[in-house]
Formats: sequence, structure tokens, C-alpha cells
Amino acid sequence: MENIKRNSKAINDVYKNAHMALQSISNIITTDIDKELKKELQEEYEGYEKIIGEISSFMTKNNYVKQDVNAIKKTMLKVSIKTKLFFNKSKNKITEMMILGTVMGIIELTAMLNEKETLNKDVVSYIETLLGLEEGYEQKLKQYL
Repeated sequence: MENIKRNSKAINDVYKNAHMALQSISNIITTDIDKELKKELQEEYEGYEKIIGEISSFMTKNNYVKQDVNAIKKTMLKVSIKTKLFFNKSKNKITEMMILGTVMGIIELTAMLNEKETLNKDVVSYIETLLGLEEGYEQKLKQYL
């Protein structure tokens, strides 16, 4: 029973991690930003959307209850992003914000991987997949600084 709870929490954390990234991009991409950076963020959005779909299907198939990101947390994220962009919409600032968010996701996922012995292999695979995706995005975003 404890193992089921641990796996459920882990896969939900991966799901939420990807959702927060998707939400961040969604909040930024509607702003008038550099065309090249916008294209990069749209590609990242599609990547996050794809993995969210895969995780969602996995969760349904394995009877994990999805726990969406708290509405208050989503609202706080949106307000934070919009406030920062109100004062500075430069490509550099947007890129910095995206890199910081991505690094926060990488840290969370890396910590989860350090506990992989307690998780089932499919959950670990989703952690590794999202981690690889985010590490790739971090490297791509650096070119926009």
C-alpha cells in the first residue's frame, strides 16, 4: 500500500511539474515577444503537452488519481509572470524567467530520481523523460540570453 502511495505521489508530481511549465509558457507566449523566442516557447509547449498526454494516459490506465495544480498556485504564477513582464518584456528577461523555472523543475525531478529505488520503473521512466526534456530546454534557452 505504501508503494502505491509513493508511486501515485511521484507521478502526480511529474504531472504537476509539466503542467506548471505549460502554464508558464501559456502566460508568456500571449505577450508581444521576440519571434525566435516565441517559436522556441511554442515548441517547448508542444513538448510539455505531449508528455502530459502520455502521463495522463498512464495514470488513467494504472488507476492513479490525477491531482491538478492548485488554482491558487496557478493564479499566483500568472500574476507573478504578468507583473515581471509589465516592467520588463525584454528577450533577456523572459529567457531568464524561463530558465529559472526550468531549473526549478530539473531540481525537483533530480531529487525524485534520487529516490528511484522506491518507485516502479514506469514512473521512473516518466521522471527521466521529463528531466531530459527540461535539461534540453534549458540548454536551448541559453542562446536567447
